[in-house]
Amino acid sequence: MKIGLIDVDGHNYPNLALMKLSAYHKTQGDNVEWYSVFGGQYDRVYMSKVFDFTPDYQYYVNADEVVKGGTGYALHGAGGDTYRQHDDKPLPDYIEHIMPDYTLYDIKNTAYGFLTRGCPRGCDFCIVGKKEGKKSVKVAELREFWNGQRNIVLNDPNILACNEREDLLLQLIESKANVDFNQGLDARLMTPDTARLLGEIKIKEIHFAWDRYPDKDKVLQGLQIYATFARKKPHTHIAIVYTLVNYDTTFEQDLERIYTLRDMGYWAYVMIYDKKHCAKQYRHLARWCNNRIIFAKCPDFKDYNHKLG
Repeated sequence: MKIGLIDVDGHNYPNLALMKLSAYHKTQGDNVEWYSVFGGQYDRVYMSKVFDFTPDYQYYVNADEVVKGGTGYALHGAGGDTYRQHDDKPLPDYIEHIMPDYTLYDIKNTAYGFLTRGCPRGCDFCIVGKKEGKKSVKVAELREFWNGQRNIVLNDPNILACNEREDLLLQLIESKANVDFNQGLDARLMTPDTARLLGEIKIKEIHFAWDRYPDKDKVLQGLQIYATFARKKPHTHIAIVYTLVNYDTTFEQDLERIYTLRDMGYWAYVMIYDKKHCAKQYRHLARWCNNRIIFAKCPDFKDYNHKLG
C-alpha cells in the first residue's frame, strides 16, 4: 500500500500517533511518506490534528481512503468546550504499543510518549478527564517508546496521581536519560518519597502547575516538600510553576501567586486562559513574568514599564 501522512498542526511538535502509524505500516511492507499533492494516488491517507484551533487541511486529498483522528477533530464549540468521543479515533492496541518511527521527523536522540493517561482532577478548563478518564492509569512501560535515547519527553497529564508512579519514576531513574515532564506535575500529590525519586531523575527544568487559587495551601505544601527533599540533588535545577490566570482568579490573586512562588525560589510561568479576549494587563503580566531577564531585573510588577520591557 501507498500510505500518506498529514500532520495538520504542522511540524513544530512531533505527532505521536502518526509516528506509530508510520512504524506499523512499514512493518507491513507498505510505502509510507508525507502526503504530497504531487505524489499521485494514495491507497490511504491519515490526517491527525491535536489542537481544535488549527484549520483543517484545505486541499483535496487524492486517496482511496482518508482517515482523520486526534483530539483536534473531537473538540467542538467555542474554545473546544465540547468533546465528542466518536470523532477521536484511538489507535488499536497493536499500533498504540509499537515503537514510534522517529525517523519520520528526523528525531535522532529523543523519545516521546505517555506512561500514564487520565487525571482525577476534572478541571473545567481541561479536556483530559473527558477524553482519558478521571483516573490516572499506567498505559505503557518506558521501553515501549524509549530504546536508549539520551532524552525523554513525557506528555503524561498527571503521572503523580497514578498508583504505580513509584515503578514509573524508577524506570526513568534507571534510564539515566534527561527527562522532560512537559506537563505541570501535580504538587498537591507531593510526598517526601516522591520528591526523593524525582530528585534522582535527570531533569533540566521540572514543571509544576498551580491552576486553582483555592488549592494554595496544598500546592505550597507540595512545593516546600519538593524543595526540601529533591532540589538539592545534583540533577535538579530551576523549578517552573505553570500559573493559570484569567480564568477564575482576580488580578491581585495572580500577582500574589507569582510573588509567593518567587519568594520560595520558584519561577512562575504565566499561562493565560483566554489570550485572544483577555485584558491587556494579562499580556503585560505574561511578558513581564515569563521573560527571565526582565523578571530578574524587575521583580515587582508595579515597577515594570511594558513599553520598555
